[in-house]
Amino acid sequence: MTLVVARPVAHQRRTAGQRHALVAISHMRLMMLMLLFGAAVTLIIGRLFLLALFADGDAGANRLTASPRGDIVDRNGEPLARTIDAWTIGVHPKKMLGDPMEVAQKLAELMPERGDQWFFHRLLTSDVSFTYLQRRASPALVEAVNAIGEPAIVFDRETQRLYPQSTMAAHALGFLSTDGKGMSGMERVLDEQLTNPALNGKPVALSLDMRVQAAMESELSRAMLSMQARGAAGLVLDADTGEIVSMVSLPVFNPNRVGMAGTEELRNNTVQSVYELGSTFKVITAAIALETGVATVSRRFDATAPLQVGRFRIKDDHAQNRWLNIPEMLMHSSNIATARIADEIGPQRMQAMFRRLGFDTKPDVELREKGRPIWPSFWARTTTMTTAYGHGIAVTPLHLANAYAAMINGGVWRPTTLLKVEPGRAPQGRRVISEETSRRMRQMMRLIVQEGTGKKAEAPGYRVGGKTGTAEVPQAGGYAKNANVSTFAAAFPMDAPRYVVIAMMDSPKRVEANQFQTTAAYTAAPVVSRVIARTGALLGVIPDDRRDVDQSDIMPLLWRAPGEKAH
Repeated sequence: MTLVVARPVAHQRRTAGQRHALVAISHMRLMMLMLLFGAAVTLIIGRLFLLALFADGDAGANRLTASPRGDIVDRNGEPLARTIDAWTIGVHPKKMLGDPMEVAQKLAELMPERGDQWFFHRLLTSDVSFTYLQRRASPALVEAVNAIGEPAIVFDRETQRLYPQSTMAAHALGFLSTDGKGMSGMERVLDEQLTNPALNGKPVALSLDMRVQAAMESELSRAMLSMQARGAAGLVLDADTGEIVSMVSLPVFNPNRVGMAGTEELRNNTVQSVYELGSTFKVITAAIALETGVATVSRRFDATAPLQVGRFRIKDDHAQNRWLNIPEMLMHSSNIATARIADEIGPQRMQAMFRRLGFDTKPDVELREKGRPIWPSFWARTTTMTTAYGHGIAVTPLHLANAYAAMINGGVWRPTTLLKVEPGRAPQGRRVISEETSRRMRQMMRLIVQEGTGKKAEAPGYRVGGKTGTAEVPQAGGYAKNANVSTFAAAFPMDAPRYVVIAMMDSPKRVEANQFQTTAAYTAAPVVSRVIARTGALLGVIPDDRRDVDQSDIMPLLWRAPGEKAH
């Protein structure tokens, strides 16, 4: 028989109560765990939100979206500088969670053009609150970097300045600082206008013609590279309005990647650098002589032998060893005849004309980056003679272009501009020579290209006129004997002149491309010829071999060798 002992009811109730207590404790612990987990998730989400919200604020950088910047276009409405939507990738180095070296390796694989693993490691471990990893990033790159999973790396949409033509017209356009302010060029000049909300992003039209700019950059770059020149400059100027149709400075930089440019690339040689421009000044000296009555086109000056003035000896590179009149002086680029003419003009009248042409002040254009000419401190007799053929005085290529415009447009000097001028709105300017003197200068400049040192500048049908100029480069203690600045200053069409074209090369080498000659006739003149041939029709000048300057009253004055015929 089995004996069964029954448990007391109180004991059973006590056991059930313990179970309920244990379940309650478990529920409480689970609730606390869920609360802790929720708090952790909330903390992470909040942190990511704050990183995204204050990324630009920590960087101390202002968003360009705060004030949309207007576009810059050329005279035909083609975009030169635009504001676009883009992605930026940044990082908060002090908030890194992952291994900086591992993250740096992944970033280097995704952005090899920015730098190697150690470059990114320096960024990720730098002692700053924020730094950019990439601006103007593609959506694909943003997606790939986001996949790394580092919460300290942040992304944002902002507006960026884009220069769609890359290096084209870089010096005229300039560039922006990291906070979106204009730092140079027209970006700096137009800073307030381009960011003015009242204009609602209205584009600003420059005087530049992108087609002409492309041709000048192409031809000048090719010549500079083939002749191994240190630098170069080129201009196309509307002689009637003062508008700069093309402005080229070499070496060039890319405003989209301005941080990669050095001092030489950023320097605008057309308005910042000053040069002794050599025999291009002879055209101006001839104009002074005619304007002041010192000489007529028929009067001859002794160039039979070098001219000794004190300890200085003035000689000709293309010696004719005879008496020359002004047309012949320009055709053969005679230093001797020019010096004799300048001696009769005198320092007062020479200085007066140079000042009227602006050679004593910075070039008259909107750009802030402008060089001051080197003006002689004392005008001795030799100073007057040598400045007459471009030695002892240094100006910018833009000074020269503006002066030549006055020589051929009827005698009126006007300030130059990089802004498009509406028809009938050109500045009145100031008269520097008479219309008659200007007419004579057109005749003689055309003659230089037809029969003188400027033959290689001819562009069939465009009636080119101009003057060569070759000057030795100044250096400590004198002048470099193996380096010169070669310039050709031209205008076309000479029977109804409208455009001035300047090409200048700094220190070209003697190579096959220039027939081992570094004078302007072999270096700069061919550049002018090709630029005019490529752009003349674009500028509205129709080539015509049946038209030309009327030189009937000047041709009989030229000396001809027995049997020699005129052009």
